[in-house]
Amino acid sequence: MDEIHGRASLQVDATPQAVFDLITDVGRLPEWNIAIERVLERPPELAEGVEWTIKMHPPRTPSWTSISRVEELDRDRRRFAYETRNGDGNPSYTKWAWEVTGAGGGAEVMVTWDVYLKTADRRFFGGPLRKRQLAREVPNSLTAMAGALVAAGPR
Repeated sequence: MDEIHGRASLQVDATPQAVFDLITDVGRLPEWNIAIERVLERPPELAEGVEWTIKMHPPRTPSWTSISRVEELDRDRRRFAYETRNGDGNPSYTKWAWEVTGAGGGAEVMVTWDVYLKTADRRFFGGPLRKRQLAREVPNSLTAMAGALVAAGPR
Protein backbone atom coordinates (compact mmCIF):
# COMPACT_ATOMS: atom_id res chain seq x y z
CA MET A 1 0.00 0.00 0.00
CA ASP A 2 1.55 3.28 -1.13
CA GLU A 3 -1.39 5.66 -0.62
CA ILE A 4 -4.58 6.03 1.39
CA HIS A 5 -7.40 8.34 0.32
CA GLY A 6 -10.57 9.15 2.17
CA ARG A 7 -13.32 11.66 2.67
CA ALA A 8 -16.08 12.34 5.13
CA SER A 9 -18.77 14.98 5.46
CA LEU A 10 -21.45 16.01 7.90
CA GLN A 11 -24.34 18.47 8.06
CA VAL A 12 -23.90 20.64 11.14
CA ASP A 13 -26.53 22.74 12.89
CA ALA A 14 -24.31 25.82 13.12
CA THR A 15 -23.31 28.68 10.89
CA PRO A 16 -20.63 27.92 8.31
CA GLN A 17 -18.42 30.58 9.92
CA ALA A 18 -18.73 29.01 13.40
CA VAL A 19 -17.75 25.63 11.95
CA PHE A 20 -14.77 27.08 10.08
CA ASP A 21 -13.65 29.02 13.15
CA LEU A 22 -13.63 25.83 15.24
CA ILE A 23 -11.76 23.81 12.61
CA THR A 24 -9.07 26.47 12.30
CA ASP A 25 -8.66 27.01 16.05
CA VAL A 26 -5.67 24.69 16.48
CA GLY A 27 -5.74 25.03 20.26
CA ARG A 28 -9.22 23.48 20.38
CA LEU A 29 -8.38 20.37 18.32
CA PRO A 30 -8.31 18.02 21.36
CA GLU A 31 -11.88 19.10 22.25
CA TRP A 32 -13.36 17.35 19.24
CA ASN A 33 -10.69 15.02 17.86
CA ILE A 34 -10.30 11.99 20.13
CA ALA A 35 -7.03 11.01 18.42
CA ILE A 36 -5.34 14.25 19.49
CA GLU A 37 -4.14 14.14 23.06
CA ARG A 38 -2.84 17.69 23.23
CA VAL A 39 -1.39 20.60 21.31
CA LEU A 40 2.34 20.93 22.01
CA GLU A 41 3.14 24.04 19.95
CA ARG A 42 0.92 26.40 18.02
CA PRO A 43 1.49 29.61 16.11
CA PRO A 44 0.20 32.88 17.54
CA GLU A 45 -1.87 33.25 14.37
CA LEU A 46 -2.84 30.70 11.73
CA ALA A 47 -1.56 31.64 8.27
CA GLU A 48 -0.18 29.91 5.21
CA GLY A 49 3.25 28.43 5.91
CA VAL A 50 2.98 28.28 9.71
CA GLU A 51 3.29 25.04 11.66
CA TRP A 52 1.83 23.51 14.78
CA THR A 53 2.74 20.35 16.69
CA ILE A 54 0.39 17.94 18.43
CA LYS A 55 0.64 14.70 20.35
CA MET A 56 -1.44 12.07 18.58
CA HIS A 57 -2.76 9.22 20.67
CA PRO A 58 -5.58 7.29 19.01
CA PRO A 59 -7.27 4.76 21.31
CA ARG A 60 -5.37 1.46 21.70
CA THR A 61 -2.36 2.85 19.80
CA PRO A 62 1.03 4.19 20.90
CA SER A 63 1.33 7.98 20.81
CA TRP A 64 3.45 10.03 18.41
CA THR A 65 4.24 13.64 17.62
CA SER A 66 2.71 15.15 14.51
CA ILE A 67 3.77 18.39 12.80
CA SER A 68 1.37 20.20 10.49
CA ARG A 69 2.03 23.06 8.07
CA VAL A 70 -0.72 25.23 6.61
CA GLU A 71 -0.83 25.12 2.81
CA GLU A 72 -4.06 27.04 2.27
CA LEU A 73 -6.17 29.21 4.55
CA ASP A 74 -8.96 30.85 2.58
CA ARG A 75 -11.33 32.44 5.07
CA ASP A 76 -13.66 33.76 2.34
CA ARG A 77 -14.19 30.32 0.76
CA ARG A 78 -13.85 28.61 4.16
CA ARG A 79 -11.17 26.26 2.89
CA PHE A 80 -8.31 25.02 5.05
CA ALA A 81 -5.58 22.66 3.83
CA TYR A 82 -2.43 21.45 5.49
CA GLU A 83 0.24 18.78 5.35
CA THR A 84 0.99 16.59 8.35
CA ARG A 85 4.11 14.54 8.96
CA ASN A 86 5.34 12.42 11.83
CA GLY A 87 7.75 14.13 14.22
CA ASP A 88 10.21 11.23 13.92
CA GLY A 89 11.43 12.42 10.50
CA ASN A 90 9.76 9.69 8.45
CA PRO A 91 9.16 11.05 4.93
CA SER A 92 5.56 9.76 4.80
CA TYR A 93 2.94 12.50 5.02
CA THR A 94 -0.77 13.29 4.86
CA LYS A 95 -2.53 16.09 2.99
CA TRP A 96 -5.74 17.27 4.69
CA ALA A 97 -8.33 19.60 3.14
CA TRP A 98 -11.39 20.99 4.89
CA GLU A 99 -14.20 22.93 3.24
CA VAL A 100 -17.28 24.39 4.90
CA THR A 101 -20.33 25.48 2.93
CA GLY A 102 -23.80 26.73 3.81
CA ALA A 103 -26.46 24.03 3.78
CA GLY A 104 -30.14 24.41 4.64
CA GLY A 105 -29.70 26.97 7.41
CA GLY A 106 -26.66 25.18 8.78
CA ALA A 107 -23.34 24.09 7.37
CA GLU A 108 -21.84 21.15 5.58
CA VAL A 109 -18.28 20.28 6.46
CA MET A 110 -16.24 18.11 4.10
CA VAL A 111 -12.81 16.75 4.87
CA THR A 112 -10.50 14.76 2.61
CA TRP A 113 -7.23 13.07 3.41
CA ASP A 114 -4.51 11.72 1.15
CA VAL A 115 -1.79 9.71 2.87
CA TYR A 116 1.50 9.04 1.07
CA LEU A 117 3.47 6.15 2.56
CA LYS A 118 7.17 6.45 1.72
CA THR A 119 8.86 3.73 3.78
CA ALA A 120 8.39 -0.04 4.04
CA ASP A 121 7.27 0.05 7.68
CA ARG A 122 4.52 2.56 6.82
CA ARG A 123 3.48 0.72 3.64
CA PHE A 124 3.16 -2.73 5.19
CA PHE A 125 2.28 -2.06 8.82
CA GLY A 126 1.48 1.53 9.72
CA GLY A 127 -0.52 2.32 6.58
CA PRO A 128 -3.07 -0.50 6.79
CA LEU A 129 -3.56 0.19 10.51
CA ARG A 130 -3.92 3.95 9.98
CA LYS A 131 -6.38 3.39 7.10
CA ARG A 132 -8.73 1.52 9.45
CA GLN A 133 -8.26 4.11 12.20
CA LEU A 134 -9.02 7.07 9.94
CA ALA A 135 -12.18 5.41 8.63
CA ARG A 136 -13.49 5.49 12.24
CA GLU A 137 -11.74 8.55 13.67
CA VAL A 138 -12.71 11.16 11.10
CA PRO A 139 -16.50 10.55 11.16
CA ASN A 140 -16.38 10.37 14.97
CA SER A 141 -14.45 13.64 15.09
CA LEU A 142 -16.98 15.34 12.82
CA THR A 143 -19.79 14.21 15.12
CA ALA A 144 -17.88 15.43 18.18
CA MET A 145 -17.20 18.74 16.42
CA ALA A 146 -20.93 19.17 15.76
CA GLY A 147 -21.60 18.45 19.44
CA ALA A 148 -19.03 21.02 20.53
CA LEU A 149 -20.66 23.63 18.32
CA VAL A 150 -24.14 22.89 19.68
CA ALA A 151 -22.81 23.04 23.26
CA ALA A 152 -21.21 26.43 22.55
CA GLY A 153 -24.57 27.82 21.42
CA PRO A 154 -25.36 30.23 18.58
CA ARG A 155 -22.58 32.45 17.24
